Amino acid sequence: MIARFPALRLSDALFKLVLMALAFVAASLLLRDALVIGAHVPLDPNEGWNAYLDRAAISGGSLYPQGLMINNYPPLSFYIVGALSTITGDPIVAGRLVSLIAFFAVAGGIIACLREMGADVLASLFGCLFFAASLLIASDYVAMNDPQLLGHALQLAGLSLLMQSRRNVFAAALLMAVALFVKHSLLALPLATMAWLWRRDRADGARFTMALLIFCFAGLAVTRFFLDANLFTALDSPRRWAFANFLNGAKHFSSWAGIAVIATALIAWQRPRDEAVILVALYAGTALLLGGLFSFGDGVDANIFFDASIALGLSVGLVLLHLPARWTGIAALGLAAPLALCLSHTYSEANFPYTEAFAREVPRDIAFLRLHPGPAICENLTLCYWAGKDEPVDVFNLSEAFKTHARSDAELIGLIDRRHFGSVMLDSMNDFAFGPDVKAALLAHYRVSRDDDDGVFLEPKGAPAGP
Repeated sequence: MIARFPALRLSDALFKLVLMALAFVAASLLLRDALVIGAHVPLDPNEGWNAYLDRAAISGGSLYPQGLMINNYPPLSFYIVGALSTITGDPIVAGRLVSLIAFFAVAGGIIACLREMGADVLASLFGCLFFAASLLIASDYVAMNDPQLLGHALQLAGLSLLMQSRRNVFAAALLMAVALFVKHSLLALPLATMAWLWRRDRADGARFTMALLIFCFAGLAVTRFFLDANLFTALDSPRRWAFANFLNGAKHFSSWAGIAVIATALIAWQRPRDEAVILVALYAGTALLLGGLFSFGDGVDANIFFDASIALGLSVGLVLLHLPARWTGIAALGLAAPLALCLSHTYSEANFPYTEAFAREVPRDIAFLRLHPGPAICENLTLCYWAGKDEPVDVFNLSEAFKTHARSDAELIGLIDRRHFGSVMLDSMNDFAFGPDVKAALLAHYRVSRDDDDGVFLEPKGAPAGP
């Protein structure tokens, strides 16, 4: 017995050291993200794409256009961010603020759910920090103008209502349904919750299922009536699917989450009657399955595994709760170590948008676009938005439509032949987004004017040289 006390003290000390390390990393990266919320630096092409639709939502424009801008997201986030942008003056800043607040809400929701599941304070804090560090290290979505985290925050709030002693099934179903009109791919938690409730209490399962379906159909009806949009067809935009995409996504995710996935499977096997463990295992399994399926698509980013990240945050909290005290330190270290390795491999690349060198280039790129009159093509729509360009061109979704032969490139080629666009910004001329016919038309009528870390900038041949 005496020999065990040093082991317990060492385990406790190691556990707290890991907690402090996770907290330091998360706080440092979070401060980095927060400091550029108001900066005119494009963090991701999604920011400009969302900004155009945020502006359309509050200005009465069409959210589901049929031209060169394609919207394959549900509408709710555009109204939320658009409304906030009337205060901030810029929907990109407003969206970054919403994303940051939602990130804190998800982190707090993990703590709240783990506490309701019986976890102590330190185990709950570890689950929260594990999730926070994973998003900050393995993605660029925190404090970015994108609705993903807002949807997760709403769904986790719904889950927390189900974890309380007086379960509120209808409010939970409402929040999870509302989240689907923020981001339609957030299916993992509603499906896992439905399966768990049916297993635990069929009456609650039936109530949750019926409420969720009613709220979803009501949302579809409202969208159809007020926006004249059929979300089933609008959200089903053409996309190419490839096994290589899955391999890349799975490799990135497993590089930091592999040990946590194994730990989740082990605790589910060891505690098959623990309702909290069953729920989290269902959530993790559903999230991994759906994330893996969606990751086959072109353009799918690390956010497709955010549901899995939340589920793993919950599961590692439960793992530490049920481990003997003498093993919690080494377990926490083993779970967190892959995140440290991931950070060491990706920090330089992920930190590049925050560098002074990049910040100096962006104003010149925006000035180039602004000084060329008329519409512009921007692969990074954030630059076109800040340059005040109307008639946005959705390069990614259009290129996917061309690749899958769902749409002809003749219209775009015709516009290029007429030099309709005053300027063009593409990520690269080598890895050309559109097909060879569009590239040939572009090279025939436009010339490269500048090339920097943002991309390649072109202007019509015969035009005065740009800045």
